Amino acid sequence: MGSKLNLRVFKDRVEIGERFAISFQRTLRIPDDGKIYPLPPTLGTFPVHKISDYAERLPKSWRNNGVFIPMYQREAMWLAFEAASWKPNAVKIGVGRINVLTGEVWEEGLHTEPQDYIVCPTQPWLDGIKSGEGKIRQFVAMPLGEGYTIEAQLTGEERFGGLQVMVFEPNEGIFPDKPPPQKSLGGGPGAPWAFAAPSSPTQEMGIGAGGQMKQKVYPDPYGIQTWDTSTFGELSIHILNSLQYEKVTGEPPPASPVSAKTYTEYGLPWFEMYDEASSDLPPAEKFDKVKSIQEMGGEMGDEEESLEIGPDQVQKVDPNQSNRPQRQ
Repeated sequence: MGSKLNLRVFKDRVEIGERFAISFQRTLRIPDDGKIYPLPPTLGTFPVHKISDYAERLPKSWRNNGVFIPMYQREAMWLAFEAASWKPNAVKIGVGRINVLTGEVWEEGLHTEPQDYIVCPTQPWLDGIKSGEGKIRQFVAMPLGEGYTIEAQLTGEERFGGLQVMVFEPNEGIFPDKPPPQKSLGGGPGAPWAFAAPSSPTQEMGIGAGGQMKQKVYPDPYGIQTWDTSTFGELSIHILNSLQYEKVTGEPPPASPVSAKTYTEYGLPWFEMYDEASSDLPPAEKFDKVKSIQEMGGEMGDEEESLEIGPDQVQKVDPNQSNRPQRQ
């Protein structure tokens, strides 16, 4: 019999159920210049806040089981996943209620042909929409109402913005019920979720398409019959720009991130996965219609200059490592 998984915010990540967690990583925005870049680093996590804690200052349309994060306009992000190897989860991700793997409008449940979900593990992170063979287009924040978002380009409107996540449990009897001896996922009980009615309007941000990056999305190694679509957790992630974030929370936003050009000139590392032998999901034809922010005429500034990254500046990363090395 199905049930909803518990949600809690703990140390700038959201835990969904007993074994899965997602965090939202600050990173370099790569140039949209036709090149395919390696993986940029994490520059730390975005702070995460529950909507219910600021209900009176946020729009009524925001879902009460959601969270919000701050992002600068044209800032990039990637999603980091933590999951248990002994009992994995199936995970669906949307931007503006557009599935990031298929380009289809958001649907409940799980689907195959094409596969519209990832499995964690082994997928440790995701940096953008599945736009080509062995590559993605980077997640970049843009205001709603200007037509730059993926949602606007594929639906003709911008109703939702932000990101959406659904996490599904496996069916009983397929994986162990108890883990091997290990540390717990979190560090004590989180604050309970409250359900309140927000009232004040504020403009939200959505996700547009940035530059191209080398990254595979791995096929489900277990099969869709593995997953219990009646037992899941659902989360909405809303995005505030830096000024709105400070008005709502009273806290200053994170400092503006370093540019990819400056980072590279200092000789700091980029990353590449040890996954040459791994399969990759096919690209979504729907995303052929999606133009990048720059292709649509968006001004991106000096950060769009092409980068020359030498092979000695690219470090190999084990796909079983859940977090990319951090460089402040």
